[in-house]
Amino acid sequence: MSPRTINLTDDLYEYLLSVSVREPSILTKLREETAKLPAAAMQIGPDQGRFMALLVQLIGARNTIELGTFTGYSSLTVALAMPADSRTICCDVSADWTDVAKRYWQEAGVADKIELHLRPGMETLQELIDEGRSGSFDFAFIDADKENYGGYYEHCMNLLKTGGLIAVDNVLWNGGVIDADRQDPDTEAIRKFNADIYADQRVDMCMVSIGDGLTLIRKI
Repeated sequence: MSPRTINLTDDLYEYLLSVSVREPSILTKLREETAKLPAAAMQIGPDQGRFMALLVQLIGARNTIELGTFTGYSSLTVALAMPADSRTICCDVSADWTDVAKRYWQEAGVADKIELHLRPGMETLQELIDEGRSGSFDFAFIDADKENYGGYYEHCMNLLKTGGLIAVDNVLWNGGVIDADRQDPDTEAIRKFNADIYADQRVDMCMVSIGDGLTLIRKI
């Protein structure tokens, strides 16, 4: 046993992937294409993708929301894990990045499960609330602009069912959350978000040291 999460060397991480991630070839292909982009670091790792897929399977998710789609790895892995009649609403502002995502959604045969909104995510979330869809979603993944994390969270809380799950990425911010010299708006926003979620009695929560830190939040 270990009293804390162990450090992963590159070799140990590759071993972890080799014995725990059954990555479909379409996801491998997308991950490898994305790795060639200047913004490749924005993509989640295959272990995190598999973890999220298992989560949506465990809760039986059929209606999900994603804030920050990039080239589509997270949305594709979630869509592949859900039933044929499920629906994922993806929010992003980049046509260039999501054009890559749309190619892979189509190739994987899940394009009919995914509804892409190319505009600020807060607008889409508010529209869903205005349409009377509060309390109708099972799962939300927040991985977009950090200064809006608090707003995304509150809107997703409104839209989630009781017992629904929110996963929030980058909550460790590559260690920036404990660096006193980091006072930029993104870092400050993540620090505030982390503190606010810890204090929020409407939810059960757990921060997991996977990727750049992933907080899991269950609406009570």
